[in-house]
Amino acid sequence: MTDLSKDAPIRHAGPLVTHKWIMDTSSAQHVYKGQPMIIDQDVDTLYVRGYVDATTVAATDVCVGIAMEEKEVAASAAETTEIVVAVGPSIIGFKSTVFDNADLGKTVYMSDSGTLSETAGDNPQIGKLVAVEGGYAFVELTTPQICTGA
Repeated sequence: MTDLSKDAPIRHAGPLVTHKWIMDTSSAQHVYKGQPMIIDQDVDTLYVRGYVDATTVAATDVCVGIAMEEKEVAASAAETTEIVVAVGPSIIGFKSTVFDNADLGKTVYMSDSGTLSETAGDNPQIGKLVAVEGGYAFVELTTPQICTGA
């Protein structure tokens, strides 16, 4: 797949734990529901950005969770726009064919903002696979967390 260009079809199982984060405005960004949110230490050490494939995730960057709403900010706007993000221990279901039940317990990464992956590389780690059903892979978020595997 490729980076999201619209809200992702996501589900959640059990209680949904969320946190509001302020969005970084060092450059314009359009975030979609289902997109991983990170603190990219090379860009801004305080505020969150939507993860896209072009982002190089460093071992000191922080994956804070999964966007639960679509939001946009303009470059250089006041850094006051909040976005609701699902955080651990929420269980989020992503439409995916990457995993099956033989993969339960594996660590899950996002290789772009719309694709689950087993590969660390420079991808943000989002959690652990806990179920696969109905075309959705359910991931127990371990966020916020430092992306040490990057």
